[in-house]
Amino acid sequence: MSDEQKDEKFRVEPKLDDALQRELDDALGGMSLEEIISQEEKPQTPATTQKGIRKGRVTAIHGDDMYVDMGGKTQGVLPRTQFTADEPEPRIGDLIEFTIEGLTEDGMLQLSREGAVLAAAWETLEEGQVVEGRVTGMNKGGLELSINGIRAFMPISQVELFRTEDLTPYLNQKLRCQVSEVNREEKNVIVSRRGILEVEAQEAREKAFETLAEGQTVTGVVRSIMPYGAFVTIAPGVDGLLHVKDMSHGRVEDPKSIVKEGQKLELMVIKVDKEARKVGLGLKQIMADPWADIDTKYAADTVLTGRVTRLAEFGAFVELEPGVEGLVPMGEMSFERRINSASEVCKAGDVIKVRILSVDPERKRISLSIKRVGDDPWMGASARWPVGSVVSGVVKRLAEFGAFVEITAGVEGLVHISEISHERIRSVGDAVQAGQSVQAKVLEVDEDRRRISLSIKQLTTMAEYTGPAAVEEPAKPQPKRKKPLKGGLD
Repeated sequence: MSDEQKDEKFRVEPKLDDALQRELDDALGGMSLEEIISQEEKPQTPATTQKGIRKGRVTAIHGDDMYVDMGGKTQGVLPRTQFTADEPEPRIGDLIEFTIEGLTEDGMLQLSREGAVLAAAWETLEEGQVVEGRVTGMNKGGLELSINGIRAFMPISQVELFRTEDLTPYLNQKLRCQVSEVNREEKNVIVSRRGILEVEAQEAREKAFETLAEGQTVTGVVRSIMPYGAFVTIAPGVDGLLHVKDMSHGRVEDPKSIVKEGQKLELMVIKVDKEARKVGLGLKQIMADPWADIDTKYAADTVLTGRVTRLAEFGAFVELEPGVEGLVPMGEMSFERRINSASEVCKAGDVIKVRILSVDPERKRISLSIKRVGDDPWMGASARWPVGSVVSGVVKRLAEFGAFVEITAGVEGLVHISEISHERIRSVGDAVQAGQSVQAKVLEVDEDRRRISLSIKQLTTMAEYTGPAAVEEPAKPQPKRKKPLKGGLD
């Protein structure tokens, strides 16, 4: 057919009325004359043998069926049920994509939109692509998803940033994920959500670190607890460390006694390291400081009860209230005897009475005494043992410079080596021994410094002197008989 004959066949008279022109346009279906001519000249392939994605225009909708014009005189029918709630149903005149599945009983082409969508999805699916899928099932290994009709699998390790055991909350949920692996031959698709979460967390982390500042108050949730503290999530992708020493003003032995996993806390940012991406948090910093009015709560010379928290070489620490501890030095343990270790008087956990000696609010120190809770044996010492009087006592210990004599429980006096004997002695042990009872003359009494000076050699010049105290010799053990007595007597 020549070009002139073609034009003559489809030539439209210019003076046609508007109604006829509209009728002709509807008959052409929006196709040009050249497209119609080319279709007529092409050898027609049976529609049922054509594969791949086809396009057609919706011409009518009746009941559950949608009729589609595929061009020329070919029409097909498409079930309306193939359009889900996620995508609106097309209207008459809309162009849609489909595949041909076969013939209906009436001889019409059976069309399928699901096949077209699935084919298009497989064509465009590639590794690294970010897609959205709906969770349709789960198993021990992970989640099953549907991505535009394509079945995909998400391993359990790729669901969250941290491993999660309960996958039930994800059922029927839409998840953004990244395609990790595509195998078109075996129809296998592996996806991951963790990679997207890591990117989102990194973006959130960068944004959070831009606004974080020391002294700022934040809200967080306890994620995990360790012996040294707790990790708290204060923003998406941002965890801070709440160290055990910053949980309370008092001493904390176990962090779990203060916080619990999943607990919501209000905290203060005490340190921000933007280079190392580390955040230090504090709980006690938002609490009232127990040392704020310490000098009014704990006045000197007050007797109160406290709990021994720990022992040291130099004394014992006693907690008066959470966050407030005082020290009982070794010298304030007992009047009656010399203490070599605090464990001789108390142990951790004991509840004891103490007397406050001094309070230093600036240095946050309180000095305490155990021995001064009761009567002080040094009180009135100068009146009880005036200078020049004779006292009796027991040598408690020896030193290079003299001997310490206990006059009464909690009161000791010193006999200097020069005041032990008129004769020259090389060592204190040459004249007296520990545990020996002696008499001595009082040379000096200093109640404030708790010191008494004594002399043994000056007793010889005193009328009251009755001579040196007798030293009791230990009884000698009786020798055992080698042979038994007659008559069975031992």
